[in-house]
Amino acid sequence: MQTSNQMSPAPSTKPNRIPQVDIIGAWLFIFIGVIGFLDAAYLTIERFRGVIPACTIVSGCEKVLISQYSHIGPLPISLLGMVYYATIIIGALLFLDFKKIHFLHLLAAYTLLGIFASAYFLYLQIFIIQALCFYCLVSAFTSTMLFFNGWYIYRKTT
Repeated sequence: MQTSNQMSPAPSTKPNRIPQVDIIGAWLFIFIGVIGFLDAAYLTIERFRGVIPACTIVSGCEKVLISQYSHIGPLPISLLGMVYYATIIIGALLFLDFKKIHFLHLLAAYTLLGIFASAYFLYLQIFIIQALCFYCLVSAFTSTMLFFNGWYIYRKTT
């Protein structure tokens, strides 16, 4: 008589392979997220130090960074950017650790928040404040790249 262990099929010896697009996409989330985080962290630190960073590539950083739109109460918008980018980085690291595609799908959806916020802040800079901030443009660029990375991953994995 066979025992139940003998009747069950042998466990698969194939390792769970993650598609390359997922691995590359996760690392892109991390790489781009770190750039955005460092940019936002620099602005946040300077804000709490009471220093307005100089703008050498485009003019107008000072005007944007002291505008009424640069903070919510005592908190600089750049601090919210730090939280956004940190969430992207942590989500990608969770994917790489647990190998669950839903982490990347959540990040892809989360990048919508970044792209809409960037569009709104770019609108404010161009049409309301009428000045551009280099650091804000870097953030808008990184948010856009994160969005396209998320969109690409989502298309390839659903």
